[in-house]
Amino acid sequence: MTTFTRPRDLSKGQLLSLVIKCSDFAAKKHRKQRRMDAEATPYINHPLGVANILTEEGNVQDPVVIISAILHDTVEDTETTLDEIEREFGPEVKLVVSEVTDDKSLPKMERKQLQIDHSPHISHEAKLVKLADKIYNLRDLSREIPVGWTVDRAHEYFKWAEQVIEGCRGTNEKLEAILDDIFSSQKAREHLIKQ
Repeated sequence: MTTFTRPRDLSKGQLLSLVIKCSDFAAKKHRKQRRMDAEATPYINHPLGVANILTEEGNVQDPVVIISAILHDTVEDTETTLDEIEREFGPEVKLVVSEVTDDKSLPKMERKQLQIDHSPHISHEAKLVKLADKIYNLRDLSREIPVGWTVDRAHEYFKWAEQVIEGCRGTNEKLEAILDDIFSSQKAREHLIKQ
């Protein structure tokens, strides 16, 4: 059995190599997937964007969080296993990825409720990934409704995301302020539409 050096214990050069390896791993895993926007942008834009939100807007520098953000949808949306994540990126990353991964064997509404129920109890690292993930998705949704979605479905997503985020409060003021702005803007738009 090989020993794994924790990401937090790596030199800057080793860490850079691990982040590149992680990005390549995620790109290969998501290579056939597309986002549901009108342009059908490559799916890898999403996990890389989540990691970018963490570093650039949340001032998060924890390598476990950044690597987990890049990998956060691999187990849920590809054939990747948690054992594979652990083997390639270590037990700390595996734990965070597992905390933000839905069990796709459950019905969708049950999965959504579990995200609300579990968000107060996940690790600080997982909450950071969850906050940045919701920022990315809500910004996309604010720009355009995904292909195949209705306005009502988009509205329901905003309401659900706000409930999930409530359980992550107290994690990162900057990310939470961004989300508060997104929710305020959405509520203002909805108010104008109702008039």
